[in-house]
Amino acid sequence: MTDITSHEGGSRAGAGLKLVLFSLIGIIFFFVPVTIGTKSTILLDHAATALAVQLRPVAVAFVCLLIAYGAIGPFVRGSWNRNVTEAIFSALRVLGLGLSVMYLTGVGPETFFAPDMLPFLFDKLVLSVGLIVPIGALALAFLVGYGLLEFTGVLVQPVMRPVWRTPGWSAIDAVASFVGSYSLALLITDRVFKEGKYTVREAVIIATGFSTVSATFMIIVAKTLGLMGSWNLYFWTTFVVTFVVSAITARIWPITGKDHPADRDQPLPAGKSRIQTAIDVGLDQAQAAPPLHALLRDTFVDGLRMASIILPSIMAVGLLGLLAAKYTPIFDILGLALYPFTWLAQFNDPMLAAKSMAAGLAEMFLPAILLKEADLGLRFVAAVVSVSQVLFLSASIPCVLATSIPLSFRDLIVIWYIRTALSILVTAPIAWLAISMGWLA
Repeated sequence: MTDITSHEGGSRAGAGLKLVLFSLIGIIFFFVPVTIGTKSTILLDHAATALAVQLRPVAVAFVCLLIAYGAIGPFVRGSWNRNVTEAIFSALRVLGLGLSVMYLTGVGPETFFAPDMLPFLFDKLVLSVGLIVPIGALALAFLVGYGLLEFTGVLVQPVMRPVWRTPGWSAIDAVASFVGSYSLALLITDRVFKEGKYTVREAVIIATGFSTVSATFMIIVAKTLGLMGSWNLYFWTTFVVTFVVSAITARIWPITGKDHPADRDQPLPAGKSRIQTAIDVGLDQAQAAPPLHALLRDTFVDGLRMASIILPSIMAVGLLGLLAAKYTPIFDILGLALYPFTWLAQFNDPMLAAKSMAAGLAEMFLPAILLKEADLGLRFVAAVVSVSQVLFLSASIPCVLATSIPLSFRDLIVIWYIRTALSILVTAPIAWLAISMGWLA
């Protein structure tokens, strides 16, 4: 008995060391700016930049392999015609592969080679995403694999039902959705929904309110808009705005009209305080986690898979969106619906702001591309809104439609519009305050 107890105590101590040490490593990678040379940014950005600059031919070849795999894979697996949505996006990924070949060979219409078209999409977005997502996936293993999310989830359980109208255990799902892959997060939400632990309304709140792009994608947005010098302000503002907007949308149509027979919350274990329960679940996760090398391998492969799906879509949907913004009135028309909110936000050019933010419906990177030369306040608001809108046609909306959660395309467009409008109104005062206080430079 003494040997068993001693072993369990040692094992628990080892789990505690993992929880603290590995979580700290993840926090340092994602949130602590480090100055190398004259550049101050987080380590992930330093690593990706070094690879892109010092080993550009290797980086380009690596990214092209990911694009080719993402475009050809669905046809090899036979999944390209599983449904209409998959067929459309499989075709777009093939287009993305073709556009990448055109750019690298210099063959194609002159319009495509304007500095703000294919050169910007490939060099500034695709190359960065193709490097940062796999590298970020490695760092993410430390942040999410050893109990930090579970520990945090239990601590915030008391606010989930009153604020976001979801059960306590959705806290882990919500936080994991924000810091991890939205596609993986939607799969988790769908699985929990199928198990009957979420009502329709709760599943909709989580799928449309928390399942946004990961921190690694936020780095690309911040880099594009010149905000890496204020990374922590940007990240935490986006985190807060996303969750504030989600609390509001959970209380208005169309989400309030979704089926919700009864709340499904679980109490704390008998005789345990919340902090003790949080420590216990964090230690349990750290104890049950696979060896570090296995977790790093799995998350790296997930990062590669995710990048291979996103990269060709960025090339295809990104170029189509940029051409539409430049040569058609489609985003001007969509922008009219957002104009009252950008006018209330007191931007210098509210129509430009409205048009550019409306482009986020097509692809979440488009506002960053269209507003990269805008004034600082508008760039900051655009960076936050492009993430807090959650829904966009190039990736997240098809992922939601592929789940068993009963959401129509119309519902998703309405929710996107409400989220975008609210995000503009919530973020603008923060941006002006940050500028006046000197926090944003």
